[in-house]
Amino acid sequence: MFQTILSIFHVIACFFLILVVLLQQGKGGGLGAAFGSATTRQVFGGRGAGNLLTRLTAISAAIFMSTSVTLAYLASTSDKTLREEAAELEKNPQP
Repeated sequence: MFQTILSIFHVIACFFLILVVLLQQGKGGGLGAAFGSATTRQVFGGRGAGNLLTRLTAISAAIFMSTSVTLAYLASTSDKTLREEAAELEKNPQP
C-alpha cells in the first residue's frame, strides 16, 4: 500500500519537475518564451519568476530523488524476502 502511494507521488513529482524545467527561460528563451515570458515577468516581477522557478526546481528535484531512493530501498528489501521465501520452499517442499 505504502509503495503504491509512494509510486504515484513519485510520478507526479517527475511530471512536475519536467514542467518546471521546461518553463525556465534559458539562453535561447526556452519554452517559457513560447508561453509569453513577458507576461510572466509582469506577474512575478523582473527576476521573481526566475527565483520562483529555481526554488520549485530544487524542491521538486529533492522530492524526486528522495522518492527514487525510497522506492529503490523498498524494492531491494522486498526482493530479499522473496529470495528467502523461495530458498525456504526449496528446502522444505510442500506436498
